[in-house]
Amino acid sequence: MRKLRLEELKRLSVADYKKAKKRSLVIILDNIRSMHNVGSIFRTADAFRIAKVYLCGITPKPPHREIRKTAIGAEESVDWEAHAYTIQVVQALKHAGYEILSLEQTEGSRELGKFTPAGNKNYAIVLGHEVDGVSQTIIDQSDEVLEIPQYGTKHSLNVSVSAGIALYHICSGMGDL
Repeated sequence: MRKLRLEELKRLSVADYKKAKKRSLVIILDNIRSMHNVGSIFRTADAFRIAKVYLCGITPKPPHREIRKTAIGAEESVDWEAHAYTIQVVQALKHAGYEILSLEQTEGSRELGKFTPAGNKNYAIVLGHEVDGVSQTIIDQSDEVLEIPQYGTKHSLNVSVSAGIALYHICSGMGDL
């Protein structure tokens, strides 16, 4: 086996990415505080060709060198919008027919591995604050709450790690673009 060189990966240019078909999946960041986490989530959104990222509340917004440091330019390829209130984004997306999925530990949450996306639905996944998680107000508006099972001593994963795990699972279930 030989490691591929960058030019062999045949990645899209930013212009081609903008024109390419996207998944029927958006990300809502509910008061994420770390610019590094935001940048990392942008980079993951680019990898899975997510339709849009909504930056809500205190979530930092591009342009900023600390976001770019981990996004490596993905904040330019992935469409995004900034909003003061997460609840307004959630309600607008629900009205537009999106199913709202929060990634959180709650009573009655479903294990991520047991969630299978329906091919004909639009999904919005909500990721929450690094300490406080997804707000209860947003959980109350969610159609479903998904949880990543954990077996160690810590009670949570880093939000950007959780995003990668959840997006991989959901996108794998949605099939190819």
